[in-house]
Amino acid sequence: MRTLITHIAELTTNVSEQGDLCGTRYDAAVLIDGDRIAWVGDAKDAPSVNAAGDATVDASGRAVIPGFVDSHSHIVFGGDRATEFEARMAGQKYAAGGIRSTVAATRAASDDELRARLRALQEEMRAQGTTTVEIKSGYGLTVVDEERLVRLASEVTSEVTFLGAHVVPAEYEGRAEEYVDLVVGPMLDACAPHSRWIDVFCETGAFTVAQSKRVLEAGVAHGLLPRVHASQLGPGEGVRLAVELGAASIDHGTYLTEADVAALAGSDTVLTLLPGVEFSTRQPYPDARRLIDAGVRVALACDTNPGSSFTSSMPFCIAVAVRDMGMTPAEAVWAATAGGAAALRRDDIGVIAPGARADLLLLEAPTRIHLAYRPGVPLVRTVWKDGSVS
Repeated sequence: MRTLITHIAELTTNVSEQGDLCGTRYDAAVLIDGDRIAWVGDAKDAPSVNAAGDATVDASGRAVIPGFVDSHSHIVFGGDRATEFEARMAGQKYAAGGIRSTVAATRAASDDELRARLRALQEEMRAQGTTTVEIKSGYGLTVVDEERLVRLASEVTSEVTFLGAHVVPAEYEGRAEEYVDLVVGPMLDACAPHSRWIDVFCETGAFTVAQSKRVLEAGVAHGLLPRVHASQLGPGEGVRLAVELGAASIDHGTYLTEADVAALAGSDTVLTLLPGVEFSTRQPYPDARRLIDAGVRVALACDTNPGSSFTSSMPFCIAVAVRDMGMTPAEAVWAATAGGAAALRRDDIGVIAPGARADLLLLEAPTRIHLAYRPGVPLVRTVWKDGSVS
């Protein structure tokens, strides 16, 4: 089946040319053939679609952008931490230790309960325009529970991350090295077959640089690709470790030194910023303007999780990035689409170009600017995932 989307007022292709980051086209059209983009061009030059089963969609002066690529989420979990959020709004400081309460609830939940929550959140994301999502484990922290989290995640995405090194669980209090032994041994053996990525929370209160390096190197030896949580709660050496190991992304980056910025700018590692975390924890927003001007590639993601960022809305994150982090609307949309694809080392998503996957959004707006201009308004009119309306 072929679908022609025509009379697009503003088309964001993310095929950069002549200084236009978003590769913007006006009065444009896109032809979908099966699950791929077949043609992109001016509406007046659009090919005809007359075969049986073909369809034409008149965008009627609306904007089209690539589907959002959310490269950081934790949507397989049990329980709720609303009271923790309430306490933070009353002045309590966020700490990584709160993860343990979700670990207890997740261990107690059945596979069916976890699967239902996972699918509900995925549907919530899809309705808001997210067509690709990465999902991490990290709320089981036993061999059995981590294996079931990555297995359940693999039912809905190929972008699965093993995060057994999220925090040290309560039963290993004071025995972090023993827990790392478990992570790089039996736990990794059980989880690697269901995962594409290996991740670690390299932070005070979680894992040291030496422990983090051990975890990441073990994952790489199992054929997994590295990514790193770091510099969320304070400055540290996580960024330099990520760059040293060629990690696809360093996520959070709330507290970065000049040396961190320089290291990222000179590397292939993407910095994934998570505006929902700063919104929910009342930490300072990262200065994305400083990072982009220094040459750092930036992605935006939701970090959907019950503790520090319980939002699944990429449009919300775009609006916050524009208002509070110094990004232009074009930069924020690029970071939420092509930037996320770069953080996942994918070139078949996050763009609207011949040969790319047909993941795209029709907005109830004439330009992508409205995603930041009209925060909180449901502007995603139609979602195509792999060429089909989702």
